[in-house]
Order: sequence, then C-alpha cells, then structure tokens
Amino acid sequence: MATANKDSQDDKTEGTKAAETTAPASSLTDKERDQIAQMPYEEARDNLIKAVQALEAGGLNLDQSMHQWEVGEALAKRAQSLLNEVRAKLENAEAEQQSTAATAGTQSNLE
Repeated sequence: MATANKDSQDDKTEGTKAAETTAPASSLTDKERDQIAQMPYEEARDNLIKAVQALEAGGLNLDQSMHQWEVGEALAKRAQSLLNEVRAKLENAEAEQQSTAATAGTQSNLE
C-alpha cells in the first residue's frame, strides 16, 4: 500500500513539474511577433500606450483583453530590450572614453 501511495505522489509531482515548465498558449500570431521584433523603440512605446489605453477603456471581451495584454507584454519586452542595447552602447563608449582620457592631448595618443 505504501508503494502505491508513493507512486501516486510521484505521478502528481511529475505532473506538477510538467505543468510548471509548459508555457501557456499565446494568442499572438507569428506575424505579430515578427512585427513587434522589428519595431523601433518609439513605435513599440507608442503601440504599448495604445494597448494599455484599450485595456483601460474596457469594452473588450475576455479573449480580446488577453490578446491586448499579450501584445502589451511583447511590446514592453521589445522596448526594454532596445533600451538595454542603448545602455550597453553608452556604457561601452563611456568606458572607452575613460580609458583614453589619460592620454588625451598628449603625443602618445598620436602614435
């Protein structure tokens, strides 16, 4: 009997693990994902504002609301990704500038 209980618990644990690792279904189409992935920052930000406004305005059914939310999430991730890229470029430029500052205006920087 103890073995049956143990097996039952193992099955439940495995089922829970599988449910945790399975991503929920998305209503975004591949075309929508591709469009968002190609958006410049300003367009992603503006479309994110529109998605939030649509949700705040209400009047959407549950499926439409979920779709707007998923669009908003994807737009927010895109905008944040672009901001992170810019931040990294600025940090690299600043580090490079600091490393060359010691020799700026000296003969050694011309060699």
